[in-house]
Amino acid sequence: MKKKRIKKVGPAAKRGPRYRRKASSRARGPGTATAPAGARQTIRRLKAELAAAEARIAELTATAERDFLLDIFNRRGFARELHRSIAFIKRYDATGALVVLDVDRLKPINDTFGHAAGDEVLKAVARVLGEQVRSSDVIGRLGGDEFGVLLWHLSETDARAKAAALEEAIDGLSFTFGDQTVRAGASAGVALLDKRVNPVRALEEADRAMYVRKAQRRHDVRA
Repeated sequence: MKKKRIKKVGPAAKRGPRYRRKASSRARGPGTATAPAGARQTIRRLKAELAAAEARIAELTATAERDFLLDIFNRRGFARELHRSIAFIKRYDATGALVVLDVDRLKPINDTFGHAAGDEVLKAVARVLGEQVRSSDVIGRLGGDEFGVLLWHLSETDARAKAAALEEAIDGLSFTFGDQTVRAGASAGVALLDKRVNPVRALEEADRAMYVRKAQRRHDVRA
């Protein structure tokens, strides 16, 4: 009597055709499945839109930190740079100085000759500041007629000498509006930056020093 031959089946066969299809798909290995052409086009389009959105966000962020008239940092951008610089100074025991300058006689110029004349003065001041400092230094407009300059690696003596040089350079500017020639000038205050200082205190200290200097200059003119 012949014995019946028993056909051996693997696990996939035992679990039915659906399991065999899944096992066959896994057997092909990763990366072998391809997305439909329409899906690939959609992915490419979404990647391009994401890149454009990220570029736009970066552009808007940069614009939000720049002064539109003068193309230098505004108060927000300058404050960010000041925070970053003080963090660097604290970490590496570096030195620096913050100079705050207030443009003299800008309000009378605006009142007499108009805001276009005042804008011309501000542009000239920003240009002079850019010429007087190094590319590694930072310039910003803190308010209507107030500027900030962040100077790297200076001793106290050098920082005060640089502030005096900035005053002198701005004092040398002259402007002709109609048939009148006028001068603006600027008063500068200095705060030294070291690992013990914080950005708020540095701005307050430089601002106070600037007002003391402004009062001194007025007294000198009267004398």
